[in-house]
Amino acid sequence: MSVLASLRLSRAPAAAFVVLGLHWGAFAAYVPQIKSKIGASDALFGTLLLGSAIGLMSAMWLAPRVDRWLGARGLALATAMFSATFLLLALASGPVSFALAMVAVGCASGLADVVMNARVSELEAQHRRSLMNVNHAMFSVAYAIIAISCGVAREWDVSAFSMFAAIGLVVLWLTTLMTQAPAAQPDHDVGRAASGYPLGPIVLCGVVVLIAFMAEAAVETWSALYIERSLLGGAAEGALGPAMLGATMAVGRFAGQALTDMIKETSLLVLAAVLAAGGLVVAALAGQPAVAYAGFGIFGLGVSVIAPMGLALVGQLVSPARRTQAISRVAVIGFSGFFLAPVAMGVISEVLGLRVAFLAVALMLSPVPVLAVLLARRHRTSREAV
Repeated sequence: MSVLASLRLSRAPAAAFVVLGLHWGAFAAYVPQIKSKIGASDALFGTLLLGSAIGLMSAMWLAPRVDRWLGARGLALATAMFSATFLLLALASGPVSFALAMVAVGCASGLADVVMNARVSELEAQHRRSLMNVNHAMFSVAYAIIAISCGVAREWDVSAFSMFAAIGLVVLWLTTLMTQAPAAQPDHDVGRAASGYPLGPIVLCGVVVLIAFMAEAAVETWSALYIERSLLGGAAEGALGPAMLGATMAVGRFAGQALTDMIKETSLLVLAAVLAAGGLVVAALAGQPAVAYAGFGIFGLGVSVIAPMGLALVGQLVSPARRTQAISRVAVIGFSGFFLAPVAMGVISEVLGLRVAFLAVALMLSPVPVLAVLLARRHRTSREAV
């Protein structure tokens, strides 16, 4: 199935992925400005980002029930709420208000993430096609485009609030494309769901997604600051760091959509982890922005497919009645990486510098091949059982 056909098939969740990409890409580009505005050190700023983890965890545990309650409008409402919370973030004037805003962002982000990934998994099961990579690619495309745009906007002294408000207007239009009701559960799967909780697949896939999102978040949040402070780049040059990441992640995910038809998902995980780690080493040892861009680009190509594959695999390894719940649990484990990584990066940067922090992230990717082998065994067992 072509990329365009896959996007038409999954139009509703793809639009939601675009919304999240626009906001997180803008945030990454505006990190230096926001950090300066609230007057936070590296360690304090990283710690303040934990505020979103509080909201994230709460929302993701409740997401399956909220999803069923909201029905076909759930995806649109979740993404609209997510967009609105970024206005609070832009208005923050100090550490406390920033932390509270991050709690709201985390809550809305958790709900939107679970709902849109569940919709993709449902469509994959319904049409027996891999769709996770192409949807995550739309996040990366939006992320790259808005990061570059925000870098230019910062050069022209456009405020974060103005940019987030403008993105909000685009979101209002995108929500019109997001009508998709949760899939109905077959009667035989209801009984199957009650027979046991799929803890094994959730833990394995959750750790894969956790590692991927920790690595992504570290580069997204700190790459602009690294280029501007450690490599003496300007605002536009700094924004090119997260923009390069977003662009190459989009390429990697579109390629991953095709590669899943040719090689096993677990084999792709191993190759991706090695490539991502190598890219971070290049970026960490860079002496000028151009070399850092190359490193972040290589990293983006590799890390791009790790999280989508983890989410896709858990959807394949559990019954349809458990799918949304399993994805929400994997999301609780995995998406916490978006908030744990910036904290760790802040602490390491404060003590040893950003170069060492990026090398630590490269090392963090090393367990992924081992987890891929364990998932391959479980996947074979699951297919033999069927």
